[in-house]
Amino acid sequence: MPTFLNRLFRPFTSSTRMGLNPEGGAQVFPEGSQKAIVAAGCFWGVEHLYRKQFGGKGLLDAKVGYIGGDTKSPSYRSVCSGRTGHAEALQVTFDPSQVTYHQLLEFFYKMHDPTTKDRQGGDSGTQYRSAIFYHDEQQEKTAKEVTDKVQKEWWRTGKITTQILPAGEWWDAEAYHQLYLDKNPGGYECPAHYIRSFPSLSS
Repeated sequence: MPTFLNRLFRPFTSSTRMGLNPEGGAQVFPEGSQKAIVAAGCFWGVEHLYRKQFGGKGLLDAKVGYIGGDTKSPSYRSVCSGRTGHAEALQVTFDPSQVTYHQLLEFFYKMHDPTTKDRQGGDSGTQYRSAIFYHDEQQEKTAKEVTDKVQKEWWRTGKITTQILPAGEWWDAEAYHQLYLDKNPGGYECPAHYIRSFPSLSS
């Protein structure tokens, strides 16, 4: 069974990060599409769960990458050192007429443990922190409202440590990280990444 040790032996690479889809063509999204960025530990599992949950249901694209740091063009190796300040994160492009930002954040709080500061499962370090990176005032408002509600109704036994921050510069992760668990079905999956059976939030 895969464990967090698998992460220690995955290869580092100098592959160039590209803003292209898996088939190699430039991506064009419909007018009105929006972006959401979340960090919830190892980005392999975060991407995999979001694609599984929202594929064909409003998710237009999902990319793993780095955000929240203070160095330019970070590599996976540098982010893993914990010295760049970046978090491993997921950037979702979605159609708000099919799935709302609120729904994406509810899922975020179901699929990881936001009460473990700078850690998910056996992965520890600031690069594995829980965070929501908002793009505008409405996203910030929604993030704070959802966080407050899930703290009261879902995560009552622990304090949520999720950071809510403006989205700074985004860097795509190296190509071999994209769709990693689709390409490597037996690859490492963080044990903290699973969908909790919470009741619906109050309206």
